Amino acid sequence: MPHDLHLVGSIPLDTVEEVFSTFGATLGPHLHTLPDGEVGLRSHWISRVHYHVLALHPDIEVVQQPAKEDGVERMHPRGPADSWKFRVKDGVTAIRFGDPGWRLGFARDAVNSYFVFRTMRDQGKIPAHLRFQVSLPAVASAVPPRIFDRPGDFEIVRRGYEETLRAELETVVKRIPAADLAVQWDCATELQDAYDAIPDLPPEKMEARNVDPIGRLSPLIPEEALLGFHLCFGTLGGWPRFEPDDLSGAVRLANAVARGANRRVDWIHIPVLDRSDDAFFAPLAGLDPQGARIYLGLVHNMGGFESRAATARKYLPDFGVGAYCGFGRMRQDELQAVLSDHVTAAGAG
Repeated sequence: MPHDLHLVGSIPLDTVEEVFSTFGATLGPHLHTLPDGEVGLRSHWISRVHYHVLALHPDIEVVQQPAKEDGVERMHPRGPADSWKFRVKDGVTAIRFGDPGWRLGFARDAVNSYFVFRTMRDQGKIPAHLRFQVSLPAVASAVPPRIFDRPGDFEIVRRGYEETLRAELETVVKRIPAADLAVQWDCATELQDAYDAIPDLPPEKMEARNVDPIGRLSPLIPEEALLGFHLCFGTLGGWPRFEPDDLSGAVRLANAVARGANRRVDWIHIPVLDRSDDAFFAPLAGLDPQGARIYLGLVHNMGGFESRAATARKYLPDFGVGAYCGFGRMRQDELQAVLSDHVTAAGAG
């Protein structure tokens, strides 16, 4: 049987219409949802949250920002060491964001992109069965400990960020019909934490830190809409940002979000390194996704695609496929090869 496909989110084209015309029209028959490519300020994922939201808050100080390039400001970091860093001002115990429902920019982008999606779908330019996918960085990924230079500051900011993300999500579900909507939580820091790879965080509280916010927010999504998860090893500074020995942490987090979302989960996307050995894939046998469709990030280095898929199938007989992550940090001239790889993967048996 041919594989069904999943697109994680970011596609570095210039406009939403270009994303829908290229990836949506070509891959649409194999997709269940279609993201808008996270074009513009979202192209570097959570960086926009850092310079467009946190850096502007009067109770948060900027400690470091990406180094300039030839004397010109740079908004996107080259790697973790070049990232934005912040500090909550002394005496501040709570962070509140204004302009509820719109402050983060996700809802505004989603509403505008949905208009393009609906128009192109009605014109027959993309398949009628597709849902519009809104990809949102989960709370722990948007506000990771590494971007604060003092312990505990990230916890203060996370509380305020979750509050404003709730308002943002409420705007999305109010303005996009549930029958057309799919929401995806993007989880990179959460996956590192599931591997106990973040220093100074107690392992026994992993689910409380990462899954509890998801469980508080996900019930806002109507039952008629779809909910999915993208788990990620990260691409900041190059893929993969961290390279675990096996998929045990990914399975741990996948089971936790399926159990803790407090509503139906429709899909979970799990990244896959360029390996085909049994030791790496064996933890997939422990998946308990509560009925969610599993997509494995097998679409890369296509010479090894079939081998990776064959090993995965020993432990998980049925799955769809996708890339290991979004493509926002790629150059535009690399996208044709990415598109061709997905076409190949869709037809692979």
